[in-house]
Amino acid sequence: MAGDTAPVNLHCQATRAIFTTLCVLALFYTPPPARAQDQEEIKGAPAEPADAQEIRSQIAAVEKLQHTLPDRGAALYFLAAAREHLRETREALTLLKECLALQEGFDPSGEPAFLELKDMKEFTTLIESVHRDFPATMQAREAFRTTEKDLVPEGLAYDAQRNVFYLSSLNRRKIVEIGRDGNISDFVPEDRFGLLPVLGIKLDPKDNTVWADSFADSGQTELLHFDATGKLLGRFKPDGAGKHGFNDLVIRKNGEVITTDSLAGAVFRFDPVAHRFKALSLHRPLFYPNGIALSTDDHTLYVADSLGVLNVDLANGQSKDVDPGPRSTLAGTDGLYWHNGSLIAIQNGIGSPRVAAFHLSKDGLRVTRTTVLENRSNFCVLPTTGAIHESDFFFIANSQIDNLNNDKVMDVTRLEAVRVGVLRLP
Repeated sequence: MAGDTAPVNLHCQATRAIFTTLCVLALFYTPPPARAQDQEEIKGAPAEPADAQEIRSQIAAVEKLQHTLPDRGAALYFLAAAREHLRETREALTLLKECLALQEGFDPSGEPAFLELKDMKEFTTLIESVHRDFPATMQAREAFRTTEKDLVPEGLAYDAQRNVFYLSSLNRRKIVEIGRDGNISDFVPEDRFGLLPVLGIKLDPKDNTVWADSFADSGQTELLHFDATGKLLGRFKPDGAGKHGFNDLVIRKNGEVITTDSLAGAVFRFDPVAHRFKALSLHRPLFYPNGIALSTDDHTLYVADSLGVLNVDLANGQSKDVDPGPRSTLAGTDGLYWHNGSLIAIQNGIGSPRVAAFHLSKDGLRVTRTTVLENRSNFCVLPTTGAIHESDFFFIANSQIDNLNNDKVMDVTRLEAVRVGVLRLP
């Protein structure tokens, strides 16, 4: 991991699901002090947001990096959202037009940063163009729904041996077990171990034990390990005093756990025997790393952040950005999964969320075909993660994570049953 990065956390719990382009890891950057003349020119202008300096640091970081990225649109979208956050609407629209002209799939109609532009003719014209290029796709059906409305789930995993799903809860800080018959029970009750909000969850291929990530907005985090009955086998924290946020994870065949750390902008390998974390060294800084997937060869890792997906060779440590190809983007991916030579992605950081399949070249470094599986439907309200069973992709359709602030539900009247949708994979 490059050593010149620093975490900037603008509205942390929103980033867990929306994967907002504004809550990222940026290079250290100190803007020059404003000249007296400049200060005089901006008198009477709207006050800048309190986090303006941090946002400008993020802008500088992405501008420095953008010419090395295979996905130009991802950088443009990031910069447009950041400029609009600073109320620099003219610059934001210029960047947004340039991004959308690439026809990669960005849809700012669902982007919180652009809410104040929704009535502008110039903005609505852009949206109409996007919706012509990327029409609604509605293929999912409901698999099951929860009885508890206040779970605010983030992670989903499938246990083929027991034929059950595990659903993690941010708000209730527990793990729910859901049978294929729809029966729901607590796998790990909320009052048993004093857990932090629970995020990504995976099954260990060796013994079907359960690993899960947890972290709070305060920057506390733990990697959790449970047996098949929900008994806590271990809880592990990273070294150091900085803020950390373990988000999603994969388990290798040898038992090694690899997790993204969204707040530290890193990916950690965890040795389950020595109980030690070691950060991966990557070719570029990560901007809010989130989704993570492991290919069937057990040696090729894919890590998603706000600007795309990295391919990491775990044998030699080399990493490269995956090229999404023309009219395609891998940016803003939350849930990320490997399936028959393709990456299945839940992209909730490209404006309006969608589910897409990206077929890869044999070397795993290029997207050769992009298939949008679900887009602008009631199964893309606020999806986060999913789980694959054979050729079916189950995913959380309406996590309601935008109703969570400082790890607490803001408006209980907005809560509704959580729906899990299912799609047939290509």
